[in-house]
Amino acid sequence: MAAMGAMAAMGTLPAGTGALPPLPTLGVPGVPELKPLTRYEAMRLGPGWSHSCHAMLYAPNPGMLFGRIPLRYAVLMQMRFDGLLGFPGGFVDRRYWSLEDGLNRVLGLGLGCVRLTEADYLCSHLTEGPHRVVAHFYARQLTLEELHTIEISAVHSRDHGLEVMGMVRVPLYTQKDRMGGLPNFLGNSFVGTAKFQLLFALKILNMVPEEKLAEAVAATQKPKKPAIDQAAGNAPAAKPPNELAASAKTGNELADRAENQAAAQAVAEAAELPAAGLESGAVAEQLVAEAAEQPVGLGADAVALEQPVAEPME
Repeated sequence: MAAMGAMAAMGTLPAGTGALPPLPTLGVPGVPELKPLTRYEAMRLGPGWSHSCHAMLYAPNPGMLFGRIPLRYAVLMQMRFDGLLGFPGGFVDRRYWSLEDGLNRVLGLGLGCVRLTEADYLCSHLTEGPHRVVAHFYARQLTLEELHTIEISAVHSRDHGLEVMGMVRVPLYTQKDRMGGLPNFLGNSFVGTAKFQLLFALKILNMVPEEKLAEAVAATQKPKKPAIDQAAGNAPAAKPPNELAASAKTGNELADRAENQAAAQAVAEAAELPAAGLESGAVAEQLVAEAAEQPVGLGADAVALEQPVAEPME
């Protein structure tokens, strides 16, 4: 809360009061910095600038995951209609609304029962891209019971199931595998400045140590290992292409040899058929020739069954 008060006070200093203290930066390797500006500077921007206001609601959480991993805080974010993660809030038309009034109007559509004030103001940043947008960020600390009440009321808000798919809590821990928890969460897709604002707030409000934030971000930048098949350890090693070609050639030669042997055996068995009852030795020679012309793969029995049986002579 002290950090929020300091940021709000810094942002409302009038002109002519001297140089402002340097604004805090994120300073986490791997995360591009956005240009910070005070609330006063943001309000002096011309009409060509758009203003977006979003809020982070959080509460200290004394719970333990699996009885051994501290949960630290419960931090709320939203799954949006486009499949991206973001904070509750939206664009505010400065022609009709103050920043806080416009923010509370949007929060009422998505949450239903919370109102923020200028005291909850945390920071402002200029966004990257072709559009001239200044992103204002607010943070309100609640009790865990109050936070849970907001989660319940959000289900009954107007935008639930339309622009808002549901509330999610941010895991602020890292498991032993160095990916479970915050690193995996940061690997999701975030809208606009939401990921930067999350990391900035976690650092400024001392919710996660800076070195832990840097480790979580670094873990998301490492290439993921491909999934390993459970049976891969028992499978034989793949043969090089040359060995595969040699094996295929050997297999074809063996198949040809087997077919030739089968054909030769069929011819030999047909030649041994008894000549008794046949009209002449020419008929036997004809049977031998026909047996030799049978399709490859037929056994001797099949050849014998397909030959016509001679009628016994009277």
